[in-house]
Amino acid sequence: MPYKIAIIVGSLREGSINRKVARSICGLRGDNLDCSMIEIGDLPLYNQDLDANPPEQYVRFRKQIAEADGILFCSPEYNRGIPGALKNAIDVGSRPYGQSVFDKKPAAIVTASPGSIGGFGANHQIRQACVFLNMPVMQQPEAYLGHVSDDSFDDAGCLKDGPLKDLVTVLANAFHGWVHMIHESRRLLAEDSAHAAQAKAKEHA
Repeated sequence: MPYKIAIIVGSLREGSINRKVARSICGLRGDNLDCSMIEIGDLPLYNQDLDANPPEQYVRFRKQIAEADGILFCSPEYNRGIPGALKNAIDVGSRPYGQSVFDKKPAAIVTASPGSIGGFGANHQIRQACVFLNMPVMQQPEAYLGHVSDDSFDDAGCLKDGPLKDLVTVLANAFHGWVHMIHESRRLLAEDSAHAAQAKAKEHA
């Protein structure tokens, strides 16, 4: 059964190269990754006063993230940092305090840019937030995709054959493996714990 993946793109631009990269990652592993693009452009700026009566956009976003098996962040870098819309989405999903919908979700972070450093600054700022959010993030391969432009894609928005597509294919396979490993490990740990509890109960029976 495919894993349900929520894609959060840091750019709001319809023709965003990061949106195209995200679609390519899921397209390359469509057999095992059931991806949904989670829109963040309509989220009001996070305000703790709204926690008591959250707007519909907050409710929708939190539900979509909560239902996912894994999270794929694809983002550009703005002024050497995380785009404001993406940071706001992270804040919305992390609240109210103690009820974060990101908790324990396996994740991957991909940043793409026409420049040479491939969104390095944004990548690590997102990674820093994920540490606090208690999200196991795929460490390798690192995904700073530089020199990506509209010319990297065909008319259908798919990556053209070449080194970039080869790298994204590696990322897609690694991400599927990461999500599977996290969920399978948790399943096996739960089984071991249940067996240990049963054995202990028999000892005291």
